[in-house]
Amino acid sequence: MSEEAQQQNQITPQQNDVQIRDAIYIGKKPLMAYVTSTLIQLANQPTVTIKARGLSIGRAVDVSQIILKRMENAGYTIGDVKIGSETVQSEDGRTRNVSTIEIVIKRS
Repeated sequence: MSEEAQQQNQITPQQNDVQIRDAIYIGKKPLMAYVTSTLIQLANQPTVTIKARGLSIGRAVDVSQIILKRMENAGYTIGDVKIGSETVQSEDGRTRNVSTIEIVIKRS
């Protein structure tokens, strides 16, 4: 393999890391933990995607609204909002659909 091909292979994982780091996955932590994480990411990157599924969707909406309302002078805006569903297999072996949401927050 040429040196150029090796350099391209080394660059690719770093680019994938950047794509992963711009997403905040909402779970069961306290609400302000996600707000803080999102604000830290927005300080370093122009956009951050808040992702949630199932019962955490409401919490994801709350995080985005707290950032918009409490930080309105900072110039954050909501970008694209994508909703969908994923098919997951439950512990008892049945498949079911789980709702998902992705909210993009942009720094202006």
